[in-house]
Amino acid sequence: MTRALAVLAVTVLGALVAPVPAHADGASASVYVAPWGDDRAGGRTWWQPVRSLERARDLVRALVPGMTGDITVRLFPGEYPLTQPLHLDARDSGTGGHRVVWTSLLPQVPATISGGTRITGWSLVAPTRNLWAAPVPADLRTRQLYVEGIRAQRARGPLPVTLTATPSGYVASADTMAGWRNPSDIEFGYTGGDGYWSLHTGGLGGWTEPRCPIGSIAGTTITMAQPCWDNSTRRVVRTDGSGRTYNLVGPATLGNHEQPSYVENAFEVLTQPGQWYLDQAAHRLYYIPRPDDPLWRLDVVAPRLETLVSGDGTPEAPVHDISFRSLRFAYATWLRPSTPEGLSEIQATYSLTGTGAYATQGLCQFIDGGTCPYGNWTKTPGNVSFGYDQRIEFRDDAFLHLGAAGLDLGDGSQDATVAGSVFTDISGNGIELGGVDLPLPATDAQHTSGNQITDNHLYALPVEYHGGVAIDVGYTEHTVVAHNQIDHTAYTGISIGWGGWPDKIAQPATPNYSNGNTLADNLIFDHLQLLSDGGGIYTQGITGTSLADGEHVTGNVIHDQLGHGHGVYTDNGCTYESILGNVLYDTQDNWGARHADYTPPANGSTNDPTDIEHNWWMQGDPAGNNKGVVEADNHLITGPQDVPADVIAAAGLEPAYRYLLDERFAPPSVPVAPEQLAAFAADGSAYVSWAPSFVDNGAPVTAYTVTASPGGQQVTISAGDFARTFYAVVPGLTDGTAYTFTVTAHNARGDSPASLPTAAVTPGPLTGTAPAAPTNVSVRVGNGTGTGAVSVRWRPPANTGGAPILGYEITAPGVPTVLFTGRMALWADSTRTPFTVVGGLTPGQTYTFSVAAINAIGRSARPVACATGRALSAVRAGSGPRRSPRRYRPSQPRRTRRSGQPNRARRRGRRPRCRPPWWWPPRRYRRWCRGCRRRCTGRRPCCQWSGPRGRCFRPGDRRPRSCHRTAGRCPGPRPG
Repeated sequence: MTRALAVLAVTVLGALVAPVPAHADGASASVYVAPWGDDRAGGRTWWQPVRSLERARDLVRALVPGMTGDITVRLFPGEYPLTQPLHLDARDSGTGGHRVVWTSLLPQVPATISGGTRITGWSLVAPTRNLWAAPVPADLRTRQLYVEGIRAQRARGPLPVTLTATPSGYVASADTMAGWRNPSDIEFGYTGGDGYWSLHTGGLGGWTEPRCPIGSIAGTTITMAQPCWDNSTRRVVRTDGSGRTYNLVGPATLGNHEQPSYVENAFEVLTQPGQWYLDQAAHRLYYIPRPDDPLWRLDVVAPRLETLVSGDGTPEAPVHDISFRSLRFAYATWLRPSTPEGLSEIQATYSLTGTGAYATQGLCQFIDGGTCPYGNWTKTPGNVSFGYDQRIEFRDDAFLHLGAAGLDLGDGSQDATVAGSVFTDISGNGIELGGVDLPLPATDAQHTSGNQITDNHLYALPVEYHGGVAIDVGYTEHTVVAHNQIDHTAYTGISIGWGGWPDKIAQPATPNYSNGNTLADNLIFDHLQLLSDGGGIYTQGITGTSLADGEHVTGNVIHDQLGHGHGVYTDNGCTYESILGNVLYDTQDNWGARHADYTPPANGSTNDPTDIEHNWWMQGDPAGNNKGVVEADNHLITGPQDVPADVIAAAGLEPAYRYLLDERFAPPSVPVAPEQLAAFAADGSAYVSWAPSFVDNGAPVTAYTVTASPGGQQVTISAGDFARTFYAVVPGLTDGTAYTFTVTAHNARGDSPASLPTAAVTPGPLTGTAPAAPTNVSVRVGNGTGTGAVSVRWRPPANTGGAPILGYEITAPGVPTVLFTGRMALWADSTRTPFTVVGGLTPGQTYTFSVAAINAIGRSARPVACATGRALSAVRAGSGPRRSPRRYRPSQPRRTRRSGQPNRARRRGRRPRCRPPWWWPPRRYRRWCRGCRRRCTGRRPCCQWSGPRGRCFRPGDRRPRSCHRTAGRCPGPRPG
């Protein structure tokens, strides 16, 4: 520590003695700010810095009128706690082609602009629970808490009673909750996503996670807060027989019969390490430490400001020419969800607000009294926000520990740049650009235009309002979103466009000015980790007036999607989109979907014009023109190794920005608990599945442990094995006894808190049979050229034989069997169409494929239990030239991963190589792998991981070659 401080001191001294521009008033001036400064000082020299950012802003205002060069506000290393937001306006702008630059004095040690307050005075108040408490200011209101730089979880747990929904709330099966403290602070959350097995999801659609506070509790009567309850459970339904609501977006009420997924912010559910509870009435904060928390010196920060920095311009007087460089924006909250408004989410954290909003807000022309424009729902604010601004720059910054959206560039933002920055640990959307309230602005100054979001790393978000997205773009023009890496997101990666839903009722999408937007060379993976019906890139609404000036989605690499949706999602009203040269694999669908075009003069007889060409994908659609949707020259692949290396390498952060992948903002800690648990029971056992921890807190997840209750039986499964099957089997249970299950995630720092429990299941002998055969089995060969591969697809059987489907076998004479397992195999019902790619085929040869479904009944009787799939008509494999395997390049950002889960590209959709049967236990795996150069985990444990897929070497080989197909070891002698 002493040496580190000495190095820092020398670095600071070097920065101070370095030449700086002359300090003549207004000419290339500098203003210095330090945590130890004094606002009575002049601030114009480093040895007389001011202390507050407000004082520095006022000094800048005095310099702006005469500026002939940039004015730089230089912040010494340290934290700058704000007592009120730093508000900027036109007076704080650069002039004469020069800028006002707010920056860290030392870019290597960024200054932090903070809206938090430190909590001290901790004492142990309940030793048996390891519960600690500290006094807090009487006016503290917050929804977040950070301990040692790691977000802690507000007290959350399962409901202790059974609820029956009523028009005003619920009737409980017992009065248990009537004695809970501070009932109006308690919230119910309703999580969407994919339901399967015992998991019944709620929300206002699978893409949402609304939450509502409780108003009051009297006995067994729970009255929910208004207007949140009405706005979440009531909709005006159309009378045209369509059954749709007038808002056209989601269902008429909360899913799963309005049953909450969890209860939050109740002292009575404060049971897990890493959880906290703020008793606002008693002005006390309670916390249960994590195992790795240093109890003797807890650094606890509670955010209290909702805005850190804002730039408030007007169309007539925009705020402009301001830069923020090498700064950190941290510790802010957002309090609206704690009010009776709650969060009645529509999509991407846009929500209904106000009494009766369900019947009026954003319904415009569709209902009497509807407010305009259509779809104008309430946006989540940004903790850093600008509006009616020009040439604002955020470069080399970090946005973290934030409780709303990270950065909001609202209506009238023009020519802004967001580059080289990190967005993580944010409750809602990472970046918001534009809005949905001005589809046709009256003046050019109201347009959101010419903005660039490039070379940023957005990951592990949103962490509270899971329906948020990494980058949300409303109505904009000439926007460039390029070379960003987006990974480990609860929902969609990039969402752009709005107002397309009216095509559901044969009406045109909302007219808007959007045009000329480009989404290029982004790397997006591990998205839809919790919710569903989204995509890597999601677009809806009119994107231009022609394919030439419509939206262009080019050069993006999108893979490893967990929930259902599409890699590139063209949703309602998405007209004039070009999808060109992208790489799409291991998503439910690589692209979807077609929609009838009602934009005048179209009348629904054609589809929204879409151009899909020169992509590399697994979907394998044939070339053609389907009523305006053109597909041509797309390449069928078995995985990224079939894509030219330069295409893969071009996506994501450019080389100069890849250092962002190594940025760390807190010491590693235990992961966040898994979510969305599902289970079903078998004879003396149970199968348990869950959504993996997508926030690992800096140390990859290596294993999961499932615990049964009652009894405490435990099963541990490696992250690799779980990624392969997406379930664990808990044996040794007693038939006839009801069990629930929790899951913890493990990394190098320890175990996460336990998840919420599953619904109860009761083991017993399974009655039934193996499942029926899949239907609608088909094979696509792409454009007839490719890598000797075909895309095989099918419909899961409606009759599962009395037990859920666990996987599928795809077979063809002379071709190694392909096993399709994983989460999609578990939740896909007879309305879905899974597909996988079978490679290694001989070009020009005819193959016949069949697909069999596997459930627990069949598996318990023989190694692979299956129902034979319907035989296919003979199909011919693609006959184009086969690509040689590409050598893995460590510099490719695609290979940087923040989770212990193996890339699911290795899990499915490939010809098996060097892999024993999937039902073998780990001990038998190890025997099989004894001859390998080094043992691996995951789908192909016997292969040497030397590239994008497991490969072995022989002496003299210049490229890796495939592992031997029949032996459990690398062929030939081990390379030296």
